Amino acid sequence: FKMCPGRVLCKVPCSGEKEVDLAVQSAKAAFKIWSQMSGMERCRVMLEAARIIREQREEIATMETINNGKSIFEARVDIDISWQCLEYYAGLAGSLAGEHIQLPGGSFGYTRREPLGVCVGIGAWNYPFQIACWKSGPALACGNAMVFKPSPFTPISVVRLAEIFTEAGVPKGLFNVVQGGAATGQFLCQHPDVAKISFTGSVPTGMKIMEMAAKGIKPVTLELGGKSPLIIFSDADLENAVKGALMANFLTQGEVCCNGTRVFVERKVLDTFTKEVVKCTQKIKIGDPLLEDTRMGALINRSHLNRVQGFIKQAKEQGAEVLCGGDLYVPDDPKLKNGYYMRPCVLGNCKDDMTCVKEEIFGPVMAILPFDTEEEVVERANATKFGLAGGVFTRDIQKAHRVVAALKAGMCFINNYNVSPVELPFGGYKCSGFGRENGRAAIEYYSQLKTVCVEMGDVESVF
Repeated sequence: FKMCPGRVLCKVPCSGEKEVDLAVQSAKAAFKIWSQMSGMERCRVMLEAARIIREQREEIATMETINNGKSIFEARVDIDISWQCLEYYAGLAGSLAGEHIQLPGGSFGYTRREPLGVCVGIGAWNYPFQIACWKSGPALACGNAMVFKPSPFTPISVVRLAEIFTEAGVPKGLFNVVQGGAATGQFLCQHPDVAKISFTGSVPTGMKIMEMAAKGIKPVTLELGGKSPLIIFSDADLENAVKGALMANFLTQGEVCCNGTRVFVERKVLDTFTKEVVKCTQKIKIGDPLLEDTRMGALINRSHLNRVQGFIKQAKEQGAEVLCGGDLYVPDDPKLKNGYYMRPCVLGNCKDDMTCVKEEIFGPVMAILPFDTEEEVVERANATKFGLAGGVFTRDIQKAHRVVAALKAGMCFINNYNVSPVELPFGGYKCSGFGRENGRAAIEYYSQLKTVCVEMGDVESVF
């Protein structure tokens, strides 16, 4: 592969009902083998997969940059998080266990933690390889098989993950990849041999998946959109807060579901903070994502770029002020002229009822809003249908814990933002979905508990 902005890299055939069924049946056969292996046996295979990813970090990161358009600097971080995820769940695989419960008269009960079967993973285009590892790591550790469908906009890197799992020694078909859009996803969700669905993407698509899953009583994990608040108090380390705001808005060209795009700034420091954040935003290096000094690459495609531009146009019409960026960017390199680049945008004079403040833009657009009191900003921060993330910058640690406790969001940050250690559960409240990825919590969503009651005496009958 090489960088070809605005041009077709390759064509991938969509999987129809027949191909989906073949993938599920293949995974079902592999599940019979994998689920009977001990946790330690699964651990060794997963550690080998993690080792391969770690050794091929540069090659996979380059593939991901071409696949998605994000900077190579960020793609390397994604790949590191990916192998760390597999290592983490490999470590848990051997420790999965039920419990023994003593009952009266020498009788006892015990629980078994058992796999679900064939799990479906449906990924998003912003973190294609990482999301596939986040879903497959706990699924495989628990003894499940997985059929994964990446976004049709980023079909490439997940295929490499499937190859790596095979090289590492998983049974043939344990991790299958199918390609396609909504129709392929529908075939997966409605397949009778699928036991669980895990989806990362938009709220409308998440609703449809939940409806389809309901007809088969299939459990779902939904990691959906967000319009997360980032709260900057006047007593914060402002230099650190500015860095946090950039991290909360401009990673992966702003195409991150948990981004803190509503930046609430205490009025006392509004002007100072705004001036500094604009200055730093204007310094962000845009261009060829394969160059080491590039910090912002291209958006995913033309239609998405146009959508983000439409939000900025509407924001101006509703009274917001573009403090910097928001316009298209044309790199000097002629081979990049057809790329989907734009300058990162900071909006001032924003109000809570503006579309740019209420709706998820999913692009490099930050909205700054002033506030006066803690009580006021918490109420405004929670006044959204979303609840994926939230952040607080303050030197007052009591206030920090008090505010995050009051935020209706599943992932909260204090004096940092968009940090995603695999040890910590990740997921949202409200319309941002439910279920958790990462951490020990994910084990609950990829396994089921069986209770066994053992009677050591005669049956006490009421008949």
